[in-house]
Formats: sequence, structure tokens, C-alpha cells
Amino acid sequence: MSERDTEIDFDFFEEPDQEPEEPPRRSPLRRAPRDGPPRRPAGGGIAPLVRLVVVIAIAIALVVLLVFLVDRCRGDGKAEAYEDYMTDVSAVATDSQQVGRDFTELLNEAAVKQADVESRLRGLATRQRQDIEQASGIDPPGALREQHEQLIEALQLRASGLDGMANAFPRTTDVQPREAGELLADQVRRLLASDIVWDDLFREPAARELERRDVTGVVVPDSNFLEDPNVVALAQMTSIYRRIRGATVGIPKNAIRGNGIVSVTALPQNIQLSTDEPRVIRASTRLAFRVAVENSGSVAEGDVRVTLTIRKTPANIVKSAVIELINPGQTQTVTFTNIGAVDIGPRTTVTAEVKPVLNERTLENNVFEYPVFFSVA
Repeated sequence: MSERDTEIDFDFFEEPDQEPEEPPRRSPLRRAPRDGPPRRPAGGGIAPLVRLVVVIAIAIALVVLLVFLVDRCRGDGKAEAYEDYMTDVSAVATDSQQVGRDFTELLNEAAVKQADVESRLRGLATRQRQDIEQASGIDPPGALREQHEQLIEALQLRASGLDGMANAFPRTTDVQPREAGELLADQVRRLLASDIVWDDLFREPAARELERRDVTGVVVPDSNFLEDPNVVALAQMTSIYRRIRGATVGIPKNAIRGNGIVSVTALPQNIQLSTDEPRVIRASTRLAFRVAVENSGSVAEGDVRVTLTIRKTPANIVKSAVIELINPGQTQTVTFTNIGAVDIGPRTTVTAEVKPVLNERTLENNVFEYPVFFSVA
């Protein structure tokens, strides 16, 4: 047996050679994995966050805009309500103030008789009650209800004062003038109180309330019934009564009557003229003369005519004015303006004259002549 033969063939115990496996084929739709940790797609997490922030910002802006628009509309509506209210009040305030002017004119009439005064006072009171009715129909904004009540109170004081004066006049027949003046002055004080109530309890508090509520451009109307608050003075009311009573019963034949020139003053220099010494007056477009006239009698005088004459070549300058009423012992002034061109250089005269009244006994103070020089400097 040969050596080859003695070798035992154990090849069948050996594992057969395996053929190399083919690597798995990748899907064309998938990428091969890369080294390192997996990465998220670029922008995949930031873009949604940004979009969310933008949406939230827009939503907040819309809410703020909506709140602003709502507040703006509420503010406009509030201002309009106050403006409408003040417009309605203004109509009442204007009419009531006109009633006050008519009242003042009535007291200042020169020859009005007592019966006429009483009748016209009642007519004015009726007009004032109509204003009260109109004001009562106005619906004020809630914040001004208390002030509106004070407005009505002021109007009621005016109606009460006018009715009170009309009722007081018949009670003055058998009393002395001073006592009569006191009776009438008591009623006029109601009219003065009405102006105080209007200002202090309506107008000023209403204006403060509008300011507190930031309401701008709305004006609280004023209404002044008495043009001259001094009419409540006893002396002035007594004088008015005497004049009305005199027009009613007539002026006694033995009554002292008369007016006189008190002074003449050149304006704007404010130089008082003298009958003895010439005054140098600067001529200008602003040149004017103020003449003071006093009632030196015991009865009121009406329609008092005052004349100012400046001697000039070839024609004099003549100015006239009328004082509606001067009570006894009272001094009234009239001012003459628009004098025009005067003679410059030579001495001339300015004459002031007040026309005498019926049965005036003293005429020496009715006319005065004042020497003057007019200059340009």
C-alpha cells in the first residue's frame, strides 16, 4: 500500500467553501446612513415656532386695535352726549339772559309808569317760567344731574324775583320811598342770587366734571341775568322807585329839577379842561372828549341831550349824544369820538352844553366854554 493510499481522505468531513454573499441592494428611495448622530431636517423645528410667534403677535395687535376702537367709539359717544346737552342748555341760558336785559331796560326807562312796570314784570316772569319748563325737559348725562338741578334752581330764583317785584309795587303806595326801595331791593336780591347759583353751582362744577372725564371741546354756557349787580343797592333801588312813582303821579310843580356840566376831559391824554387856563391838546385820530353831567335836581331826568362844539374855520365841529336816564344826585358821562381834523396852532375853544329840562331854575352850569390849543406833538 502506497503512502498515498495510506493517507485517509477526510475531505468529506471538511465544510465546503461558501460562496460570498451579495451585499443587500439598497432601495433607491433611501439614503445610506451617515456617521454620527441623526440630524433633523434644516429648519424643520424653527419655522413652525416662528409662525406661531407671528400668529400670536398678530392676534395681540388685533385685540389691542379692537380695544382702542371700542374705547374711541365710547369716547366719541360720551363727548357727543355732553355736547348735545350743553347745546340744549345754551338755548335756555341765552333766552333767560335776554329776559334779564329786558328787565334792565324796563328799570331804566325814563317815563314808564307803575302799572306798566307791574304788567311787564309779570310778562317777564312768564317767559322765565317757560325757560324753567324747557330746562326741566332736558335729560342731562348722569354725571351732571346734580348740576342740572342747580341750573333749574337759578331759573326759579329769577322767576320768583320778577313775580316778587310785580307783587311788591302795589305795597309801596302808602310807604316812604326808602321803605319802598327796600321792598323792591329784597326781590332784586333773588335775581342776583340766581347769577351766583348759575356760576358757582352749575357752570363751574359742570366744567370741572367735563375736565375730570377728559371731555374736550364742550363749553358750559354762562347766563348773567343782572347787567349791573349794583341795582340791588338800596339807594339805587329807591331812586328807581322815585322815578317810576314820579312818572305815575306826575312831577310836583315845586320839584327841583336841573342838570349841569361837571367836567370835560380830553382823551387819550386825560387832560381836564379849564375855563380859566388854556390847555394844550395833542391832535390825533384817537382824540376824544369825555363830558360828565350831574343831575342836581330832586327827580330823575330822562333823554338828557349833551352837545360838544369845537370852534373851527370854516365850520365848527359839533357832536351830540343823549343820556337816557340820570337819577337825582347821579353823574353820567358821555364820550365823543371821531372828532376829525381840528385847527392846529391858533387858540380855539371847546364848548360843552347840557340841554335844560322843564322848569329848570339854575342855568349857569348848563354851558361851559374851555380855551385850548391843538398841536401835533
